[in-house]
Amino acid sequence: MKRSGTALALVTAALAAAALRAAPLRAAPGPVSQGEGLPSSRVIVLQLGSRTLSLRDAGKVIGSWPVAIGSRGTPTPLGRFVVQNKVINPKYQSTSSGRINPTVGPNSPLGDRWLGFQQSGPNQYGIHGTPAAWSWTVSSRAAVTNGCVRMLHEHVRRLFELVEVGTPVIIQR
Repeated sequence: MKRSGTALALVTAALAAAALRAAPLRAAPGPVSQGEGLPSSRVIVLQLGSRTLSLRDAGKVIGSWPVAIGSRGTPTPLGRFVVQNKVINPKYQSTSSGRINPTVGPNSPLGDRWLGFQQSGPNQYGIHGTPAAWSWTVSSRAAVTNGCVRMLHEHVRRLFELVEVGTPVIIQR
């Protein structure tokens, strides 16, 4: 996510807070998927040390991609999570100023796909795309985000197609 001082970002969506108690969001993006996913043996595994995200199905790696992760000051959270929501064309909103970036699609700060996995106060952490101007952060596997996981567009689009809400997300050192 874009850094602006200590500002953190959250993805915004027009979702009922009751339906996603763990993920209240603030503004309307494009189509959203929420609810119970189908039973699956798929799991997303993020190795922070190698800055690699993989999708596994019954233990077999079916995709592996480089990522950018949280900086020291705003680290990507460790632990076991689940995909809470999937958003096409999410909007970036600063939690410090409340400003919503009007840009949507591949050139927005969140790219055109969002997989939310953790809510912390007003901030939601997720796996998302990154605009071309910041793609170097992914190819160099940088630790520069506010805790989210940045992927190249083609990679996050593929992951988005292969997982459902409810897919486990494991983040390890």
